[in-house]
Amino acid sequence: MLYHLYEAQRALLSPFAEFASASSKLYSHPLSPFYHSPMAPRVSAGLELMHRLSKEYEKPEFNIHGVNVGGIDVAVQQRVAMTKPFCRLLRFKRFTDNLPMLTRMKDQPIVLVVAPLSGHHSTLLRETVRELLKDHKVYITDWTDARMVATDVGPFHLDDYVAYVQEFIRFVGPEVNVISVCQPTVPVLAAISLMASAGEPTPRTMTMMGGPIDARKSPTAVNNLAMEKSHQWFEQNVIHQVPVNYPGKGRRVYPGFLQHTGFIAMNPDRHMKSHYDYFMDLMRGEDESAEFHRDFYDEYNAVLDMPAEYYLDTIRVVFQDFSLVNGNWDIGGQRVKPQDITDTALLTIEGELDDISGAGQTRAAHDLCTSIPRHRQFHYDAVGAGHYGIFSGRRWRQNVYPQVRDFIAAHQPKPDPTLALSASKPTSALRQASGEARTERVVVKRAVAPRQRRVAAVSNVAGGVKNARGAKPK
Repeated sequence: MLYHLYEAQRALLSPFAEFASASSKLYSHPLSPFYHSPMAPRVSAGLELMHRLSKEYEKPEFNIHGVNVGGIDVAVQQRVAMTKPFCRLLRFKRFTDNLPMLTRMKDQPIVLVVAPLSGHHSTLLRETVRELLKDHKVYITDWTDARMVATDVGPFHLDDYVAYVQEFIRFVGPEVNVISVCQPTVPVLAAISLMASAGEPTPRTMTMMGGPIDARKSPTAVNNLAMEKSHQWFEQNVIHQVPVNYPGKGRRVYPGFLQHTGFIAMNPDRHMKSHYDYFMDLMRGEDESAEFHRDFYDEYNAVLDMPAEYYLDTIRVVFQDFSLVNGNWDIGGQRVKPQDITDTALLTIEGELDDISGAGQTRAAHDLCTSIPRHRQFHYDAVGAGHYGIFSGRRWRQNVYPQVRDFIAAHQPKPDPTLALSASKPTSALRQASGEARTERVVVKRAVAPRQRRVAAVSNVAGGVKNARGAKPK
């Protein structure tokens, strides 16, 4: 019933949203007589804000049509490599007429980015993909909105998610390097563990970023909600049926609008300030800041429904039973055993200010993957980065991505000669795991603006040694 009420509200607000948009233009277009009225900027800004608050947000596009590789602009074409009922595997194919660059790109590592199925579309990782394309061949999982999948297709469980990941890895090939962001760290680790147990080739590397491998460590508000409420409570209160105006009518889902409400509720003051700043930017004519706001919320407000079976499985397996870390997770009659992974190098990444996956949750993967040699295990702490900062924004581009790039390059069998230095010796932020646990702090000052400095913190952790390097938050 709640979903039907939401759809009715959306239908009622849709004409109002369009009216607000059209009226805003009447007061902002130079050829309109209303443009010259004294209150025009304020009225136009207010109507534009009303439009943004009441409109429906469709799934955005990646819009990655080109990227600079080694100083040369190359074209990028998005292709569908594989189609499954609940997911598409996308490939971003690069093209250039420069023969030396073409040869170089052919030798670059292959990366499979497993995007989260947790409310937002895979386009949330647009900036992740754009940076990776500079040095890699890139695939990404593009999960389908469950309300668009007919009930005839059947249910989709967490076990099916794991099976999808395995199929994608086999499709790309054993030379793949897997990157999982947030939620998929758990099913990706399970998928690779099962492949290792079966004697299948496993990826060359796996990079896990801000995910709840062990949600018991430094629990956040998200973790606490999942742990405090019973499984039955979630099934009775947040699971609803898709209305009749969608292809998936009747399918039981966890609606995207409920997840979006939860996102907003975590930081309501921040979002209110952001919208107020947007209103002021419109009034002052600061188009660049206003456009940044639009781009961010076009992505942030576009959400998808999750299959009820998958959502409830995740609550139980990851946040209530802790099946992966307790060693009692069975998929298709086979026990998930991360200790069977031997040939895949491991990098875990956490954000210092992450309020979704707390400190130590992702790093716990090192305690599970005990058969991976210590010199192939690494951990990186992104100082000053929140959850989204580890895969998008300035800290991702300047601090996190170089570590990911060099880690992958260091574990390729035949690295490009230009990458020989980084391949033979990982960057200073990634140190090999060895010896007794110790903590050592070094402060490095640079001759830059007084308000800026970089701090390098080196600490040995169980299963991997970490070195956090990043700008001090202002």
